[in-house]
Amino acid sequence: CGMTVYSEAHIGHARTYFAFDVIRRYFEYKDYKVTYVQNITDVDDKIIAAANKEGVDALEYSKRFTKRCLDDLDNLGIRRADIYPKASETIPEMVDLTQKIIDKGFGYEADGDVYFSVEKFKDYGKLSGQKLDEMKAGARIDPGDIKKNPYDFALWKKAKPGEPSWESPWSRGRPGWHIECSTMSGKFLGLPFDIHGGGMDLRFPHHENEIAQAEAATGKDFAKYWMHIGLLTVDGEKMSKSLGNIINVKDLLTAWDAEVVRLFLAQAHYRSPPDFN
Repeated sequence: CGMTVYSEAHIGHARTYFAFDVIRRYFEYKDYKVTYVQNITDVDDKIIAAANKEGVDALEYSKRFTKRCLDDLDNLGIRRADIYPKASETIPEMVDLTQKIIDKGFGYEADGDVYFSVEKFKDYGKLSGQKLDEMKAGARIDPGDIKKNPYDFALWKKAKPGEPSWESPWSRGRPGWHIECSTMSGKFLGLPFDIHGGGMDLRFPHHENEIAQAEAATGKDFAKYWMHIGLLTVDGEKMSKSLGNIINVKDLLTAWDAEVVRLFLAQAHYRSPPDFN
């Protein structure tokens, strides 16, 4: 799972992409042929909010930050992926996958939105170990919410004013976040592919939802192995805007050489949460 391009790349992003850079290089060193796909999420709630705040087109905004983020990773010596599919360029395939999910009885339309029905997918929770019955015990549907179950998630969202949108059988709108990744990985790697990964924070619900969508639509296994990268902390605390402790890659490289940063990142097991200080 690649970048959602709404801000500068920070050291936490570097941690994830460095880990997969090492994994890919190791496989190649062992004479495997590797096809490495890293998607770019350029249609997303955060991107739309940031672009609207600046008063610019959302896709132009994401284009600018895509270049900045990739330049930062280049400067860290992280090799480029073989393919960088963009969500905005894979919309027809997302509409097709959503339609397949509906046709197979796993999705439903409600007032122009389309949702995945988690109760219909019996293996839901198999990656994260979450049990739907236990999750539902503390969940509720907000007043005015048109979902049948609080854990149903959006496959397609009806457009609101000021959002980029595309035509679909259900409404003019845009894809949900999870369907973007299932579609792009399946399109460029086929199912099942060998390794899927990303940050530890994506394990649930994002990767769980990816599995549900892809397997419900195709009847095939989605990915053979999952790798989740431990989240980096700064001085023992989680990076967050509110704490003001986010370290951008650009700033990091004014203080330290890229090889020093790579050596620091290489010292921790990929699942561990290293601390930068």
